[in-house]
Amino acid sequence: MKKKIGIIGTNGLPGKYGGWDQLVNHLTKNLQDEFDFIVYTSYTNYDPLHKIVNNALIHKINFKANGAQSVPYDIMSIFHAVRKCDVLFICGTSGCISLPIAKLYGKKIILNPDGQEWMREKWSKPVKWFLKLSEKLGILNSDIIVADNKIIKDYIIIDYKKDSVQIEYGGDHVLKIPMGKETEIKYNIVNKEYAFKVCRIVPENNIDLILEAFKEVPSIDLVLIGNWEFSDYGLDLLEKYKSYANLKLLTPIYNQQILDELRSNCKIYVHGHSVGGTNPSLVEAMNLGLCIFSFDISYNKETTENKAFYYKDKAELKQLLLQSNLADFNNVSIAMKEIATRRYTWDKITSKYAKIFR
Repeated sequence: MKKKIGIIGTNGLPGKYGGWDQLVNHLTKNLQDEFDFIVYTSYTNYDPLHKIVNNALIHKINFKANGAQSVPYDIMSIFHAVRKCDVLFICGTSGCISLPIAKLYGKKIILNPDGQEWMREKWSKPVKWFLKLSEKLGILNSDIIVADNKIIKDYIIIDYKKDSVQIEYGGDHVLKIPMGKETEIKYNIVNKEYAFKVCRIVPENNIDLILEAFKEVPSIDLVLIGNWEFSDYGLDLLEKYKSYANLKLLTPIYNQQILDELRSNCKIYVHGHSVGGTNPSLVEAMNLGLCIFSFDISYNKETTENKAFYYKDKAELKQLLLQSNLADFNNVSIAMKEIATRRYTWDKITSKYAKIFR
């Protein structure tokens, strides 16, 4: 009889293109012959026509998976799963305040705490305190901890005196699609001659730093896709930089083919994340063999094995843009693809998860 795995803390299935979404998609696709899955899904993502996806049973929770509602969303999922599942796989720590009680049910609890969510600038001090407490209770009350980056693994050892299993993300689901002339015309770009970035528009992704650097190098176009209208921070940046011809500030693109076409044909992939572990969008860019300019922080250097280009501030990014040459770009592209093929494919990642689910 198959073990039943409850997947908690994501938007659920059907997935879109976020990191958790891709993880759930590939776990349920690749491991369905060995395990039965229940995937807890937010009402905002629930499709009543698809109550079973990838052979996984979809259980709707009437809260949002993000923001303040993520706490009751995760807690309700956890207490349903301890009655229905053999193993709880919890993504993120929002609802882990409940784990001391949930642990009494005697089920195997696996936690992927993601990055250090409590460090994000957007949170107030009380919220940071709560998130740190929830992280602590989650890590101390789980049977297995998954760290998606060596730096996170080291942090868990130092702060909580617990070991963890290092499992990153896959990125080989992205496709390299030749750029059509109509796309060049639509976005006013030249194939292989522009920089690209896709991310949430939040301060810790260093959006303002990146835009300031590109503003001063008008010869290089930057296509930056993000949720500009989600916050005052994004709206302010949009207003400040929308008049610069080389800055193509686009709202989210949910058509995976268009997104892959824009991303896979850029000359430079700019990565600005300064919080978290192994970032899924970085791993996807590496799988495409892109030349990466990454913010200089330990997580990113670990993911790219110190073989990308790195910048700490606007001046360093601007210098990279002005001084890097084609041979350097090619060498970095080759290195990124080699690392991704060796470490960041979904077959490898889901095989590692299968071992800890057993």
